[in-house]
Amino acid sequence: MNIELRHLRYFVAVAEELHFGRAAERLNISQPPLSQQIQILEECISARLFDRDNRNVRLTHAGDSFLKDTYQILASVEQASDKAARTHRGELGEFAVGFTSSAPFVRIISNSLQAFRQIYPNVHIRMSEVNTNQQLEPLLEGTLELGVMRNTRLPPSLKHQVLLREPLVAVVNEHHPLTRLPQEQLTFAALASEPFVFFAREVGTALYGQILQLLKQAGVTPYITQEVGEAITIIGLVSSGIGISILPASFQRVRVDGVKYLPLNEPDAATELWLVQHRYRALSPAAQALANLMTGV
Repeated sequence: MNIELRHLRYFVAVAEELHFGRAAERLNISQPPLSQQIQILEECISARLFDRDNRNVRLTHAGDSFLKDTYQILASVEQASDKAARTHRGELGEFAVGFTSSAPFVRIISNSLQAFRQIYPNVHIRMSEVNTNQQLEPLLEGTLELGVMRNTRLPPSLKHQVLLREPLVAVVNEHHPLTRLPQEQLTFAALASEPFVFFAREVGTALYGQILQLLKQAGVTPYITQEVGEAITIIGLVSSGIGISILPASFQRVRVDGVKYLPLNEPDAATELWLVQHRYRALSPAAQALANLMTGV
């Protein structure tokens, strides 16, 4: 017969009370079944745990040793149960999130991460800064549970929720003539003759294709003089007067000397930030908690 947790709890009650009647009352069972279960436990471990007669109950040396180990076993079971329950509630564990370079500058993202850290301090988020297209395969494979990315064409197995729709802005040096242009005249056409600092094609960011498509629709072929991998580098080069660029408005939180962000008078000059997950694979409780914070659920 296997030892069950109830046998250990019965044993602890008798060991602490040193009286079968009081132990049975404490356990809310009758005394004969308690005595029987203790005998079964002794048979299972092939050791006598109590010396008992009509008046006294005492732990044997084996019983004293077994009591110490039993306390540890029951404590471990309690800890394991608590850990499982907290993991189920999303209060423990870890998960991976991918995010584009612009995501930390979006308030809904930064505020959600701050709130998550306060609510779930024992959950570790493994965050990877990767562009939109580089997140797709890890999301499909399950390496990432969530992806924060720009609007793009998704594989059928992925789904998205729109976190934010924000305008695109022109990024120019503070002394550039465009800063003196009336806002209603600041269109894509007004940028046609300007040297551009832009993303490199091989970087694979979704903004690359989206912005070029918008310019193409406006009849503008940008004169790209410098290609780089990161938006922060773009802003730095603009501050040096290398050229101008177009970025999401959330980058206005990046304050660099010599740079101005100008609203564009273009109704379609906007981009979306998406929260993406696998369509058929459930999120872990902790990842779901973060998703709920981001989407306001």
